[in-house]
Amino acid sequence: MEKLLLFIDYAGIAVFAITGCLVAAKKQMDIVSFVFLGTVTGIGGGTARDLVLGNLPVLWVQEPTYLMTCVVTSIFMFFVARHVASFQKWIVWGDAIGTAVFTVSGTKIAFDAGAHWSVCITMGVMTAVVGGIIRDLLAGEPSLIMRKEIYATACAFGAAVFLLVQPYEPHIAVYMGIAACFALRAAAIVWRLHLPGYRWAEDAHEKRRASDGSAP
Repeated sequence: MEKLLLFIDYAGIAVFAITGCLVAAKKQMDIVSFVFLGTVTGIGGGTARDLVLGNLPVLWVQEPTYLMTCVVTSIFMFFVARHVASFQKWIVWGDAIGTAVFTVSGTKIAFDAGAHWSVCITMGVMTAVVGGIIRDLLAGEPSLIMRKEIYATACAFGAAVFLLVQPYEPHIAVYMGIAACFALRAAAIVWRLHLPGYRWAEDAHEKRRASDGSAP
């Protein structure tokens, strides 16, 4: 199963890199920008996690295969992005799987380092979402964290499940955490679930008056 998780890890990095390249394609950027956006999306979260935890050198410096996966994927995407974009819905599902794996791997790394449970969850979420945040900031796109769709919430849920199961069944905690994160993210994709947005009291009052047909 370790080999399977490693394969999913690399596949998740590739999918994350693809999402970065699709943004670059939308902005009609050059090949260097493709590589840059693809790479920061693929390994940005893991880099931020390692820097915060003090795990130096960071993972892709120890294992350059992670970096090369992003670079090769990005160069390939420069030539085929227009065709890959038509498979956007499948990329969304690949992203959901990668998000789940990255969340639990980041949580586990922090757990193994002896971090507090709150830090472990934060590191799991960071590993999964920071790359996308950097991508959106660089490309001038609305950040995924600022959208109401369930994304970071699914990461936190998966990380929490991992931490709850770990003391009792450490061998299956990873798989349960991944399954929990993916299940919630999948539900959000299928049923378009999202968190409620904050409303000012004045807005709610105006809506009630409008529904009652009252004059302002």
